[in-house]
Amino acid sequence: MLGLVILLVFAAVFLLALIIMSVISRGIEQYEERFLTRSARDLGEMFYFIDPRQLLILDVACAVAFGLLGYAAANILVGVIMAGVGGLFPFYGIRYLREKRVRKREEPLVAALTQRSAAFKAGLTLPQAAENVAKEASPPLGQEFGLFIKELKLGVQVEEALNNMAVRVGSEDLHLVVVSTNVARKLGGNMAEMFDIISQTIRERFRLEGRIRSLTAQGKLQGWVVGAMPLILGLVLNYMRPDLMQPMLQSRFGYGLIIAIIIMEAIGIWMIRRIVNIDV
Repeated sequence: MLGLVILLVFAAVFLLALIIMSVISRGIEQYEERFLTRSARDLGEMFYFIDPRQLLILDVACAVAFGLLGYAAANILVGVIMAGVGGLFPFYGIRYLREKRVRKREEPLVAALTQRSAAFKAGLTLPQAAENVAKEASPPLGQEFGLFIKELKLGVQVEEALNNMAVRVGSEDLHLVVVSTNVARKLGGNMAEMFDIISQTIRERFRLEGRIRSLTAQGKLQGWVVGAMPLILGLVLNYMRPDLMQPMLQSRFGYGLIIAIIIMEAIGIWMIRRIVNIDV
């Protein structure tokens, strides 16, 4: 009887282990599909070609490095929190690089539209005007128009190549240019005048966005300052009076208090950024 019970216990543990491994394996596959593959695709669109497996290794390395740093600086709880931050660090870094590249594409867009308008007034076609922009515009906008020209040479239709460029760049202004160009090509119209109007619209939008950024910069800075005050105060108190801080850092109540502080700080910073994030 005892042997049967032990056998059933081992069978149950074995089945439970299989279920846990299946859930973990499915979670890793979804993680790789949703985050790693998308991040690798974003990097490829920025001409940084990294395999998803290499990105996973980088993610794990950042998590381990941040975790060890937090454990060496404070304790195991801080190490776990820092490991989570390190695991998210590569993805937010890629997001920052993508947004920065989009801004670098948008800045010379007005000059490129003016150049295309002048090319149409001179009698050039759309591919010829785009080729001039690819040669004279600074990267990354020149690179995107260069890819557009290469797709045309490979036999891709103009409308499809324009849509591919809009999806690849992810800029609202360029999407407006692509939609307007496709509509004008189908229905007819003065392309030079259309590009002049769009360039004036984008220039005015840049002016409004710059003014909004200058007005909301103080609110964003206040959010980061207020969010960093508890951390800085805790580090100062830990340096000046470690005998008062160690009981909190070595008890369950202290761990719960630190977690509650981190959650409330994250919610506060998120709310402040939502308030000052004004879309034009």
